[in-house]
Amino acid sequence: MVKVTIDGTEIEVEAGSTILQACEQAGREVPRFCYHERLSIAGNCRMCLVEVEKSPKPVASCAMPVNDGMVVHTDSPQVKKDREGVMEFLLINHPLDCPICDQGGECDLQDQSMGYGMGQNRYDENKRAVDEKNMGPLVKTVMTRCIHCTRCVRFASEVAGVDEIGAIGRGEDMEITTYLEAALTSELSANVIDLCPVGALTSRPFAFTARPWELKKTETIDVMDAMGSNIRVDARGREVMRVMPRLNEDVNEEWISDKTRFACDGLKYQRLDRPYLKQDGKLVAAEWDDALDIVAAKVKATEPSKIAAIVGDMASAETMKALKDLMASLGSANVDCRQDGGYAEAGNRASYLMNSTIAGVEDADAILIIGSNLRAEAPLLNARIRKRWLDGGLKVGNVGTPADLTYTVQQLGAGPETLADLAAGNGAFFNILQNAERPLILVGSGAVARADGGDVLGTARALADKVGAVSGDWTGFGVVQTAASRVGGLDLGLVPGDGGRDTAGIIAGAQSGEVELVFLLGADEIDTDQLGNATVVYIGTHGDNGAHRADVILPGAAYTEQDGTYVNMEGRVQRARRAVFAPGQAKEDWAILRALSGLLDAPLPYNSRDQLVAAMVEDVPHLGALDQLAAATWGSFGTTGDLAGAAPFADPIADFYLTNPIARASKTMAACSKQRLELTAQGEGRRNA
Repeated sequence: MVKVTIDGTEIEVEAGSTILQACEQAGREVPRFCYHERLSIAGNCRMCLVEVEKSPKPVASCAMPVNDGMVVHTDSPQVKKDREGVMEFLLINHPLDCPICDQGGECDLQDQSMGYGMGQNRYDENKRAVDEKNMGPLVKTVMTRCIHCTRCVRFASEVAGVDEIGAIGRGEDMEITTYLEAALTSELSANVIDLCPVGALTSRPFAFTARPWELKKTETIDVMDAMGSNIRVDARGREVMRVMPRLNEDVNEEWISDKTRFACDGLKYQRLDRPYLKQDGKLVAAEWDDALDIVAAKVKATEPSKIAAIVGDMASAETMKALKDLMASLGSANVDCRQDGGYAEAGNRASYLMNSTIAGVEDADAILIIGSNLRAEAPLLNARIRKRWLDGGLKVGNVGTPADLTYTVQQLGAGPETLADLAAGNGAFFNILQNAERPLILVGSGAVARADGGDVLGTARALADKVGAVSGDWTGFGVVQTAASRVGGLDLGLVPGDGGRDTAGIIAGAQSGEVELVFLLGADEIDTDQLGNATVVYIGTHGDNGAHRADVILPGAAYTEQDGTYVNMEGRVQRARRAVFAPGQAKEDWAILRALSGLLDAPLPYNSRDQLVAAMVEDVPHLGALDQLAAATWGSFGTTGDLAGAAPFADPIADFYLTNPIARASKTMAACSKQRLELTAQGEGRRNA
């Protein structure tokens, strides 16, 4: 620790801290544009100048480490004059765009020019102009406003891991641009919008649609993947206008994926806003009473063993609890929350959680990835691994489809046979794992969503035991889930009961006629053409695959339209909040199931969401501990089988931008998908030339 005096107050700070960090610890505000806590230090905006005694000139506080006995002044007349001079230079070429700039109301340059500027401009020369750059369908550029803080450049290189933004030219001719005027390809690219302190990089889909002060802001949880990213939904009236990240150091830090941020326009397209019944092969609008009566009559006329339910990837825990109770009251054991057919043991949380925790990957010193393209399945988890890799000393091995994960990866093999070889103690990477202090084995959800998924999981667990991945306070084993509802569903036990059918069994039974009634709770990722002549009741939000096959459609509410509990891949319980109301006659999912149960003469024992939550917590107590991680007991799970000759692992996600009904209804995601296909085709064309 070193002692430093800041504005007359002596404090102790850690050796190596910068003056800016010391000032923040002392509670003194220091303005800045280029400095960001998660990026490398650039020191090029000079807005953070302070006065240091015995220094012949002002000091950039973001780049200067403290020394013992240093005396710093942050509010002296000299500092005030220096900051006014810096601000004056920054505004020389900045256009007077504030009335039409989308950054207005959220602009650091606006705020700091008011707080630290001199209130006048002595320059009357012409301002420079810079052409707009192509950064794709998500990021809108007005580079004349750019102040060359280089935050976007450093984010792309350091966090996203794609060196696609850089600076060309020098001095006044310097410009920030993408290389070869190509669009950004990172799944995290739009975070540069939040990083930009001026209006140079703004949201293209949000451009000229609303002002920040017009929007109602709701803190909630993302469901586009299983990370459980903390987000803020900004809405005007009944329309979600944009999604922004919230800070949570344990989950998403302050980043979100492009899909999380921009798929929200899919909430207003292809929506199911009233019940529908299929008549003569066509869906026709109906009233709620008629639709529920028809479903109830069909349920009463069907044997319990011929009724089944499949849960989709974005259902809340409350909805799944209501569905489980409804199916139990009907006497049916045919229920499954794993529409991809993934192997999991509902009674053993360690078999389906990321036991190391998301933040825990930063403690690993060797990582084995099995059957997972983390960049597509969990971009923010992938960024965490890259962050750890940049610190040095991390070895990463991959068993599965080769992919550019933005960090150095040893490609070990393509399928389960390679995994079995590692579990047998063979190969150089086995020695790396065994010699590592904190090895981590990550199993992709696609790796266990196979006929031999139990064997894959069991072999991976055996490998973890063999290399000492589980010891003391470190559990270096995790399953990378891709569905927001998966962990909550497994915690609640939404798996087949005794003699019940799983997803594959339900589909096979529907084909053979052994299953006559299927409830699809937002389940759109299954092959609905394989449901044969079964009556399909679809409870969901969009006219997607499930609705196209449905005989009865009961319109539900999206994740922004109802309160709900979600459990992310590490087992963290979080609460999503309603930001807007569902369109038309759509209702909250649990309320639909409660109303149906009343018509079946077996009403569910709760009449409000609070009562439902209480019943859910009574069944699974840890679901009531918000933002907490319930410990999972490490034990035996998985099966043992011969993996020799097994098929290679395949990526479960074919298109990152189109993984769920909301994303598939989004025009923005469609544009991103199209751009990705074009860039891929161009790259293949260049390689084949």
